[in-house]
Amino acid sequence: MVSPQASSQKTAAIIARPDRPQVAQILPGLFTWLAEHGYKVIVDDETAKYVTGQQVVPRAEMSSKPLDLVVVLGGDGTLLSAARVTAAVDVPLLGVNLGSLGFLTEVPLQSLYTMLEAIAEGRAAVERRSLMQVQLLRGDTVRGSYLVFNDAVVNKTALARLNTYELYIDTAFVASYRADGMIVATPTGSTAYSLSAGGPVLMPTVNAFVITPVAPHSLTHRPLVVPDSVGIEILLRSEEEVAYLSLDGQPGLDLRDGDRVRCRRSEHHVNLFRTGADFFHVLRTKLKWGERQE
Repeated sequence: MVSPQASSQKTAAIIARPDRPQVAQILPGLFTWLAEHGYKVIVDDETAKYVTGQQVVPRAEMSSKPLDLVVVLGGDGTLLSAARVTAAVDVPLLGVNLGSLGFLTEVPLQSLYTMLEAIAEGRAAVERRSLMQVQLLRGDTVRGSYLVFNDAVVNKTALARLNTYELYIDTAFVASYRADGMIVATPTGSTAYSLSAGGPVLMPTVNAFVITPVAPHSLTHRPLVVPDSVGIEILLRSEEEVAYLSLDGQPGLDLRDGDRVRCRRSEHHVNLFRTGADFFHVLRTKLKWGERQE
């Protein structure tokens, strides 16, 4: 028979960025706080390097656990990884910034326990972010299906000539692009690679995708903003067969002439604990936009 205390026990996962010395200093106090607030703790392989005696669960298997909280120690890349592997269980993520820019991991280390107390008291703000389902097709075969938080990028290699990319929206032909690459970004990903390629900034709650060509041959080819209810398909035309698909900045998957990349809104979402700062404050802080003159 399971005791009432055991049945009501919560589970927290800790996911850490590799090779961050601060993690070893943070963990003892974090473990103590979580234990005092009724959490059983599991850690990923990276976190396990700094502790002993904790249950270790590989990142890819985190979604098989009944999680109530995920604490991410690192930068935006670590949070992207955590979001992809836990999206299916709809668990809120607390991203603690140990990096530099930190659009997603906006909570500074000095505010960690303030945020944890707010979570324990049920007054922490949670923001829902959309995910994108990306499929790679070769002929009629689906070569892979992936959850993406930021963006999907079809790009040429450094030594290749410009490729041709045919863009379709809900099977309607849009245009043929001669360019270095094509980016399909979520609202969250609009401040990542798409922004540096000239794309617009979207508020995270906008129900849309951004399609941004990278260094297009035609100057009239501009970024497109489309509803996230549509299906997007990019068809690669490459005589040299040198292109790749990169998802959330991860190492690319090799593409061939005739390969298709399909993007749709995922049924899953990511829930992020936020400090309460509005989006435009984050933009001013992270992108060094000008402050209001008094």
